[in-house]
Amino acid sequence: MDGPSLFTGAEGDDGTFVPFTDILFNVLLGFTMMVFVAFALIRPDAKSGIIDTNAEFIITTTWPDDNDDDIDTYVQDPTGNVVWYHSMQKGFVTLDRDDRGNYLDEVTVNGVTHHIALNQETVSIRGILPGDYVVNIYHFTNPSAAAVPVTVKVEKINPKLSVVYYDTLVLDHKGDEKTVVRFTLDKEGAVSNINTVPVSLIQAVRK
Repeated sequence: MDGPSLFTGAEGDDGTFVPFTDILFNVLLGFTMMVFVAFALIRPDAKSGIIDTNAEFIITTTWPDDNDDDIDTYVQDPTGNVVWYHSMQKGFVTLDRDDRGNYLDEVTVNGVTHHIALNQETVSIRGILPGDYVVNIYHFTNPSAAAVPVTVKVEKINPKLSVVYYDTLVLDHKGDEKTVVRFTLDKEGAVSNINTVPVSLIQAVRK
């Protein structure tokens, strides 16, 4: 081809002519790379097992879905304070949810009522108070007239999520109380002296 073209430039061009489309492509490519590098630099590091919460420990009590029985969680802190359904916050310890079996286990969304089958109570320890802690469960009502397996998990949240204790106990009658676990915290939140020596927290709150 003897005449001028987009790729060879005008007649007499020495071959250094760069088409406008090539310049535009290079600019866009450079901009894309800059954006990619910027996002890579600000992307937070993935830290497996770390969750964002204000709690230091979480205690979760669960029993079979759709079970009518009311199981209560009691937690005593080193000062002797006991958190339970009549006293849901003491010091750093909070009973976040008091579950009463199937009672009031419904939620209405957009006019539609949904049944919540889950039976679960949650207690949060939101600060470190050195000393001994006690976790008990109590069979408050027993309309099922049957034994109920109750699972309790104690999790340490910081600096990394870990399970301190996990077990399933059986409550077999109304008024049955069992000590799930006792443990000691130091000022740094380290856990020691894990044991299941029984002690009644029902008696402690009735004094």
